[in-house]
Amino acid sequence: MATNILMPALSPTMTEGTLSRWLKHEGDTVRAGDVIAEIETDKATMEVEAVDEGVIGKILVPDGTAGVKVNEPIAVLVQDGEAMPSSGGTKPAAKPEAQAPKEEAGETGEAIPPQPAPVQVGKPSGNGHDREAERHEGGRVFASPLARRMASQAGIDLSGLTGSGPGGRIVRADITRAMGGEARPAPRAAADAVQQVAAAPAAAKASAITAPHRLVPHTNIRRVVARRMQEAKRDVPHFYVSIDVCVDALLSMRTQLDAMAALDGAKVSVNDILIKAAAITLRRVPKVNASWTEEGTVLYDDVDVSVAVSIPDGLITPIVRHADAKGLAAISAEMKDLAARAKDGKLKPHEFQGGGFSISNMGMYGVSSFEAIINPPQAAILAVAAAEPRPVVRDGQLGVATMMTCTLSVDHRVVDGALGAEWLAAFKTVVEQPLTLML
Repeated sequence: MATNILMPALSPTMTEGTLSRWLKHEGDTVRAGDVIAEIETDKATMEVEAVDEGVIGKILVPDGTAGVKVNEPIAVLVQDGEAMPSSGGTKPAAKPEAQAPKEEAGETGEAIPPQPAPVQVGKPSGNGHDREAERHEGGRVFASPLARRMASQAGIDLSGLTGSGPGGRIVRADITRAMGGEARPAPRAAADAVQQVAAAPAAAKASAITAPHRLVPHTNIRRVVARRMQEAKRDVPHFYVSIDVCVDALLSMRTQLDAMAALDGAKVSVNDILIKAAAITLRRVPKVNASWTEEGTVLYDDVDVSVAVSIPDGLITPIVRHADAKGLAAISAEMKDLAARAKDGKLKPHEFQGGGFSISNMGMYGVSSFEAIINPPQAAILAVAAAEPRPVVRDGQLGVATMMTCTLSVDHRVVDGALGAEWLAAFKTVVEQPLTLML
């Protein structure tokens, strides 16, 4: 019996994704556990495994299709020797072009209202709001409103494209391929301006760019990072506490550890030590290892530390779980693996979803200090700046020490100023006495 293969939900925030590439083709036999496709989600590119056995009877969503809704059929699985059914197990037949076209989903998951069927008129003015059909030598050019808008913004001539939609209709996937395959549609500011008066300033701002420039379309990951950071800064009352920490003892210990590990090449970085120090501090001041909910404050039992990693498309935070219970060598090896797979887009959902506390380290860039944005639903993130020689006064005497400024951003609904200061003071003690990490 034919069954649908559905677009999976690969993260809690995923409502749609891009079917980047099929690894199986029509007629291929698959077994449960076989990797059949790669899906680009709002977090990363992940592999999708088959859950049933059978033969790929028909692929409904081709490579490179963006905006595929969760639970939408993407292929049909049939049994060996079974013919494709004429109905059932496949996508519903599309409505004729003369009827009102089906609603298309925008980048935010909101539906764009159906537009009238195209009529024969001249070519669009190129202002991004044209809803009419174009005429070329072969007749009318049928395109969805979203595809037409994307083509206008990208300067693509629709008359030179072949549509893959019902009846040869040009859809978003066709414009995406014409833009270079990996490119993504431009923002929906113009469409929102037509539908919502509130979006007019954004559309006006975008149209005001007259200087020579090039537009780099956003990826799914970049859009989600931007949206989450905006929501966090807007909805979470941030409070900042900073402290200067002497890291001379920590650097000395790291040099000794690296010398001991020289034979097997397992070197420990400063960031690895700071992850361990933060985890130990969270055990000593557990109320910071928390999240805000309307029902109450969630205090986590485990110490799972998220670590910000820069990737080509934005930022992702793989998690070192039970960091307080792991040795420095184990943390170092785990972070190297997580960071490498994060940059390749190969992290699994459980490796970047969750965590109770975050660390963002920009010391390698020579940054003297900065404030990080909290990663909801966590209540705190530690911003680590560069370690640098500075003049210090000790016992009334002026000297030089290697100092590092650390800034704790906290959700003031969960962590008040005194608690944040207590956590930073405990962290300073752990870092300046690093041998306690060996206990």
